[in-house]
Amino acid sequence: MRMDEDWYYGTKVPQVTLSFWIAKILSTAMGEATSDFLVFHTNPYLSVVGGGLGFLGALALQFSTRRLVPAIYWLLVVMVSIFGTMVADVMHVVLGVPYAVSTMMFAIVLFAILWTWNSVERSLSIHTVETPRREAFYWATVIATFALGTAAGDLTAATFGMGYLNSAILFTALFAVPGIAYFAFGMNEVASFWVAYILTRPMGASFADWFDKPVSTSGLGYGTAATAAVLSLAVGMVVVYICLRFRQRRLASDMAE
Repeated sequence: MRMDEDWYYGTKVPQVTLSFWIAKILSTAMGEATSDFLVFHTNPYLSVVGGGLGFLGALALQFSTRRLVPAIYWLLVVMVSIFGTMVADVMHVVLGVPYAVSTMMFAIVLFAILWTWNSVERSLSIHTVETPRREAFYWATVIATFALGTAAGDLTAATFGMGYLNSAILFTALFAVPGIAYFAFGMNEVASFWVAYILTRPMGASFADWFDKPVSTSGLGYGTAATAAVLSLAVGMVVVYICLRFRQRRLASDMAE
């Protein structure tokens, strides 16, 4: 097996390409808008239960596969985005936990997961996600990043009074930092990936909130329904492209054997 075939035969995490980052950012924004629509425009209790069941179903599908299936992988990312947003919002709206406290709490949880993962597996590289245990660590990390990003975005926009657009600009600038550090200064590949991955959540969520929130709260006022619908379509188009590209590469690899 050639090393460049790991994307197909080994790890259950996709290659980190431009389409990966586009799908990730769009899915975070879509999850934010969809969660807000379901919680505030339908029965919130049923929405949270439904989101949890959808997440568990997608998680079961992902773990039932023996190799990477892009459609299932991105389905789980979308469900993590929706349900992760719900969890973070429930803590603030229902339980009354301040955004500063929830942000710190989720940051501690994320650090604990990463520390445990590295201690047990001796690597945080997504290229080593080849066993159920490593995959469990990976998805636990992803869930924590979504919850942390939701809380952090609301912290800067609401608690710090920056507004949604300024928050989106801030997190976009921060998202670019690890990429620049990696290509220009040789920052560790694994560290730069996870820093960028974590920052995609508050960046995408802040942009979604900017589009769907009322003008009176520093948004553009397009509404959660329209924003969620447009972003869902965008995510679907990117994921279809990823699936087609994956199929082409798989067929090319099989023919080369």
